[in-house]
Amino acid sequence: MGLLTLLPTVALTWTNTLLSLLAALTLTIALNVAKQLLFRNPNEPPMVFHWLPFIGSTITYGMDPYTFFFTQRALHGDVFTFILLGKKTTVCLGTKGNDFILNGKLKDVNAEEIYSPLTTPVFGKDVVYDCPNAKLMEQKKFVKFGLTSSALKSYVQLIGEEVRQFFSQDGTSKRFAAETGTLDIPPAMGELTTYTASRSLQGKEVRAKFDSSFADAVHDLDKGFSPINFQLPWAPLPHNRKRDIAQKKMTDTYLSIIQARREEIKAKGRAAVDETREEDMIWNLMDCVYKDGVVVPDHEIAHMMIALLMAGQHSSSSTSSWILLRLATRPEIQDELLAEQRAVIGTNEDGSIKDLTYDDLNRLPLHNQVVKETLRLHTPIHSILRAVKSPMTISVPSSTIPQGEQEKEKIYTIPTSHILLATPGVTARTSAHFPEPMLWEPHRWDERPGEGVKHLVPGHLKTEEVEEKEDYGYGEISKGAASPYLPFGAGRHRCIGEQFAYVQLQTVLATVIRDFRFEPVDGSKDIVGTDYSSLFSQPLRPAVVRWTRREKKV
Repeated sequence: MGLLTLLPTVALTWTNTLLSLLAALTLTIALNVAKQLLFRNPNEPPMVFHWLPFIGSTITYGMDPYTFFFTQRALHGDVFTFILLGKKTTVCLGTKGNDFILNGKLKDVNAEEIYSPLTTPVFGKDVVYDCPNAKLMEQKKFVKFGLTSSALKSYVQLIGEEVRQFFSQDGTSKRFAAETGTLDIPPAMGELTTYTASRSLQGKEVRAKFDSSFADAVHDLDKGFSPINFQLPWAPLPHNRKRDIAQKKMTDTYLSIIQARREEIKAKGRAAVDETREEDMIWNLMDCVYKDGVVVPDHEIAHMMIALLMAGQHSSSSTSSWILLRLATRPEIQDELLAEQRAVIGTNEDGSIKDLTYDDLNRLPLHNQVVKETLRLHTPIHSILRAVKSPMTISVPSSTIPQGEQEKEKIYTIPTSHILLATPGVTARTSAHFPEPMLWEPHRWDERPGEGVKHLVPGHLKTEEVEEKEDYGYGEISKGAASPYLPFGAGRHRCIGEQFAYVQLQTVLATVIRDFRFEPVDGSKDIVGTDYSSLFSQPLRPAVVRWTRREKKV
């Protein structure tokens, strides 16, 4: 009886509590809406309307960033602000917006403050964004050892060998033992590009340590780039636990190689070791010294190797997946690629195509266009963020201001409480630059009047044009933010592995297309959606295609 007597009281208490919470939530929403409607600062970019103050537009942005960007552009123009996990985030669209952010001065914008919580648990301490910008520029200079023209030339053969071994009929996995079958593309390309990146960028010894478990470790590290880790990198979430286990495994692997080499030098002497060693990135970093005279510590070498592997693997894994998924819906492009190799590279007596070389890559325009078109439509990073360090002003031309605004040009001030967001993928999906932008069409890059990109593409200059370059401390690179095609960013943080990515992607494409034909499993021409749950865009899994092995002789 006592319990039955208390039940009405308990129910009333819970009801009152829920009503209080509902009232508090309603008041919070009302105050937030009133603040947006009544207290807008006309000197700051327009704010995207949102109901909840902390959540803001986080969910709609996270579900599909590009749909969000284009929707808000139609409402507010090229410059607007939205709430992202409690942070006022100002988006600057168009080529002008890209240049404003990506070529921002060091005193005005900062990448380290934004990315360090996200990248440090993945890469490790004291490298990339977990160190001052000047030190990062020195580290970039160190790793350019593996990105010279001579190094890139040697990678074509190494990458080709890895691809052939991976897809071999008598390979250890037996997944390609038959003449036909199905394949979930993203995990397969993730594993393959782990092998190709480690063998080429990092050397034979590192590659020997890598197996499918390391591909899983790379995947677990990649999950550490979850957007929630901008705010909660320390949270005991399942993906963070896997990230930390993978990071330690890979760090220990690199440290064991470094330690073994130091012991070998101690036992045999440096001269004797130098006579027999294969030059690779670890040897290079072991010999590097910072400008202040400090030899690069072993833990920094290990962490730079992780960062280099992730950089060499991630975008290539995603892009190669998209390439094969797109090609599966375009059998005629597959045939054109094979015909191009036969015509350009030539064939052996048995009808097989001759071995691919680095020089061949520049003579295979359609292969290059397939890669460029895929990078255009599936830019690996959809959002590039910077912290605002000093108030910045940006003028918005009247052509980008929605109808109803009276000013010919609007000037906004972006305060230090904001974060800046550039998204080169938006210009790559804009019809003003690319006709029918959502159509995957490699032939849009053909040199024909009225087709292809309408603005200059970095690396494809006419002889009379001069590309503006700048040296941020690791060699001259193009400032290149005026182009609508910027899959590798621009400015001081432009990806230094751009040329390696093109070499790796074209080599993988050229090697695979010789031996396989791909088609959708269900015959549909539809493409899988995009997974935006990580900082890097990739195909939603599973993404399965049917493969058929081509005849050996044609």
